[in-house]
Amino acid sequence: MASERDSVGAGRGGPLAGVRVVELAGIGPGPFAAMLLGDLGADVVRVDRPEPSPLGIEPAYDVAGRNKRSVVVDLKAPGGPGLVLDLAARADLLIEGYRPGVAERLGVGPEACLARNPALVYGRMTGWGQDGPLAARAGHDIGYTAVSGALGLVAPAAPATAPEEPPALPANLLGDYAGGSLYLVVGLLAALHHARATGAGQVVDAAVVDGAAHLTAVLQGLLAGGRWQERRGVNLLDGGAPFYAVYPAADGGHLAVGALEPQFYAEFARLLELGPDAPGQWDTARWPELRARIAARFATRPRAAWEAVFAGSDACVEPVLTMRQAHAHPHLAARGTYVEVDGVTQPAPAPRFSATPGTLRRPPGRPGADTAEVAADWGVPGLASPPTA
Repeated sequence: MASERDSVGAGRGGPLAGVRVVELAGIGPGPFAAMLLGDLGADVVRVDRPEPSPLGIEPAYDVAGRNKRSVVVDLKAPGGPGLVLDLAARADLLIEGYRPGVAERLGVGPEACLARNPALVYGRMTGWGQDGPLAARAGHDIGYTAVSGALGLVAPAAPATAPEEPPALPANLLGDYAGGSLYLVVGLLAALHHARATGAGQVVDAAVVDGAAHLTAVLQGLLAGGRWQERRGVNLLDGGAPFYAVYPAADGGHLAVGALEPQFYAEFARLLELGPDAPGQWDTARWPELRARIAARFATRPRAAWEAVFAGSDACVEPVLTMRQAHAHPHLAARGTYVEVDGVTQPAPAPRFSATPGTLRRPPGRPGADTAEVAADWGVPGLASPPTA
């Protein structure tokens, strides 16, 4: 892990330096998308509500708030929507995560914002999307990934005669952040490219359910071609193959095995000492026997001992680490993948750029702490003395 402030920029920009972003504060994928844009150099202004976040996160630990400046605007007060429209008039991108129709009722919907700034890219981040039978329904990551078909892929292998295990829950990484935030950012940047070429902005409808479904594209092709079974835990990449699975060690730690290619599997079998009478890698009829043999070998030593056995090899075996353990992994430490800023360990900006690296310019700030600065920089003096109800 890099030392404190090693990767914190001192006035440096990134590939998005000069891009102005308005984020209407929310929770989940919208704030993470805005953080990513900020990491890449964009000037992100978060419009906070007068009331505290429903998640109750202490601002100093809210990593999604880094590389942003905050102003507080009461959208229900007279003149409040006008301040947001003033910001939108000066922005390149806007992010909101309300249910469909809410931004319009508040007076800051796409029509009002684009009337003020025809080149604005207006990003809408929701779970179900702006239309469809479920558009107005409440929901969360677990439901969006369930309906998309993505959540059902995450489950351990089980004997053919046994009932399927319920899917595991990969926190909210699969839906909110992979299917939501990352697709929103791709959409925003693609639309920004178009806007700069044509002067015409547009609305980006980023739905977690759409992004999560899109993530399954390759597997959908395998399914259509008869190369993927809908029963969980029996396919090549979902734990069904004994050489692409997770095994417990003697101390309860786990090892992730990804020895797919023949040459890597041969190295894996040699170092694990499977023996010459072990079933062949692609003898699928004997996969249960092979799995049992691999599991038995891993159960003879603690995880650290197996890490030493496979160190420096191409056997494709790695320890399954907790978040805190990952901070100290030698490879991640050498790359500075995690950094510590003001006592908070967090991922460094990603991906990496040779000429315009992303940096951590600002730690997470308190709501409204940057009002005067933003009012001056963006030319919206009304922010400094906002209207009240």
